[in-house]
Amino acid sequence: MKIFLLLPVLVLLFSSCASSRKDTRNKILVSVADQELLLTRDGKPVKSYPVSTSKFGLGSKAGSNRTPLGNHEIAKKIGGRAPSGAVFKSRVRTGEILKPNAKGRDPIVSRIMWLAGKDSYNRNTFSRYIYIHGTPVEYKIGQPASYGCIRMKSRDIIDLYNKVGEGAGVKIIRHSLSTTPEGRKYNGASLSKKPYSLANL
Repeated sequence: MKIFLLLPVLVLLFSSCASSRKDTRNKILVSVADQELLLTRDGKPVKSYPVSTSKFGLGSKAGSNRTPLGNHEIAKKIGGRAPSGAVFKSRVRTGEILKPNAKGRDPIVSRIMWLAGKDSYNRNTFSRYIYIHGTPVEYKIGQPASYGCIRMKSRDIIDLYNKVGEGAGVKIIRHSLSTTPEGRKYNGASLSKKPYSLANL
């Protein structure tokens, strides 16, 4: 009888330990110059995706709407069971679903991966609500267009969300992915495109 009483407790403890494990295999590199995100696993490039960083440039100042550079990690994942195009407000689903490039709309959609800064200068990333998230404004992906977050197409953020766990490292860099060891190993054609000018960032 005691064994049966203990089983629910053991299951709860096991599930809590399992859910608290950090993803140490996957890492994400975001290049502002390329407007591109590269996923690596165990140090090997896996897949790249086009993104949009801030149209206001780079920085960690509160209220600046700029994209922070440096080392981060995925602190929270939100929206795992939401349909593509599901609208979020304050990280809660509104019930609305938008198609890509819905006219006049620019909310957060599909998935949210909330970032926490790991460097002394970007410790406020989490309190600034900087995410990797989906956007309905897909025609602007590939150019700086966000308010600080890293935007992705819905199909891409869902794919990335399913590949990485909480705790996965995210490094946001100013320069091209081709300047990194991981980028040089990657054979994706998109890495050969001309980077954006960083003069005004």
